[in-house]
Amino acid sequence: MTKSHRNRKKHQAPAATPTEKSFSKIILAVGGVALVVAIIFLTARKQEVSSFPPSPQQPLSTPPAYQPTERWLQRAYAVDKLFHQVYTPGWEGAYGAIGDAYLFAVTNDSALLRFHTVQKSLLHLDNGYWVDDRAWACIAELKWWDVSGRWNMALVSDASARYTQARNEGRLSHHEGYWTWYNWPPGASVNEKIFTNSNMNQMITVACLLYDATHDKRFLDDALLVWNGDAQFPGIEKTLYRGDGKWEGRKGRAAFGDELPWKGTGYCSIGAALYRVTGDAKYKKIVVATAKRIMDPRNGWVDPEDFFQIHMDGNGAFVNFLIDAYLIAPAELADIPEKIEKTLEHVWTNHHGRATVTLHRESDHGIRNGWNPNGGEDGYGVGEVGTVHAQGEAARAFGAFAYAKYAAKNTELDSTSLRMRR
Repeated sequence: MTKSHRNRKKHQAPAATPTEKSFSKIILAVGGVALVVAIIFLTARKQEVSSFPPSPQQPLSTPPAYQPTERWLQRAYAVDKLFHQVYTPGWEGAYGAIGDAYLFAVTNDSALLRFHTVQKSLLHLDNGYWVDDRAWACIAELKWWDVSGRWNMALVSDASARYTQARNEGRLSHHEGYWTWYNWPPGASVNEKIFTNSNMNQMITVACLLYDATHDKRFLDDALLVWNGDAQFPGIEKTLYRGDGKWEGRKGRAAFGDELPWKGTGYCSIGAALYRVTGDAKYKKIVVATAKRIMDPRNGWVDPEDFFQIHMDGNGAFVNFLIDAYLIAPAELADIPEKIEKTLEHVWTNHHGRATVTLHRESDHGIRNGWNPNGGEDGYGVGEVGTVHAQGEAARAFGAFAYAKYAAKNTELDSTSLRMRR
């Protein structure tokens, strides 16, 4: 410190005059009022801003879970809860996703939409090995594109890529004398049988859905080729259909060579898809005849009281095929929802308490893959309860039925989709 700083003296400020004191009080009063006004303004502004929806950067609060009150929606959600817990992104996951699309068409439950587009995105479904694995994935994507508003074209693009890859691999073939889809391309180096059946031909359904979504005629041409054939080779109708709802093909194990598992019921969905995009009544006629024949107990496929399949697994697909038939012909097939309701009641109550195998595990609502109350069905994993295979089948069945019961019968539907006209 310098000498001049050490010797510097501290001077006191002169006392304020009365006039200056009054002026200071006025300034303080005005300042206080301004501060109060500012606080009031800012508080009101904060409340105003908070009344607007949060910006994308702000976390959204979790909406309350959907709570159905209708009995079959409650049951569908109970089944679905376990399906979501055991979900895997294979064809089994696609099965349940198809059921959830029907369920979403009834409820508009955003949790279902988030599950299949964010948490377990449909875009991540596996193509699997056989061509029907990717058919189920494509159908799941395209059903969800439809019911969620037809704006998410990523789902359409992905389904188109899956389909086109299989087509380019040669899995659509006439090497056995008629046009049909095969599990593997002819001549593929695989250590298993290369075969066709109505599951593989669900690629026709995919082609119809893609045509509806894109208006690309190559998809419709493919679908018509497989069903009707061309000048050189017949399609599946001339090869397998015998009239009056009866289909006949090569025999084999249900999932490993039987050309017509479910006795042709799978062609109900395929024919319904063709009818939706063409309007040709011949497809509707065959679909109606097929559904009537298969659900007539006198033909030996379903139980005469509860209408469950006696001999076969794959019940989610089976119910879905019949619902698709009903949706294009509700007048002609008015008894289908009632019969399916009896089937699902039989499952839910373990055959009214008389089943010798567990059909419905009440602790977590796990559902058995086969629905014969005494077991012994054809298929694979028929005795599984609550696995992703069995639960995916159940979610598909309960979801499709809920749609038929609570939406379709009371609402005029768009002719090509599950969307309800508002």
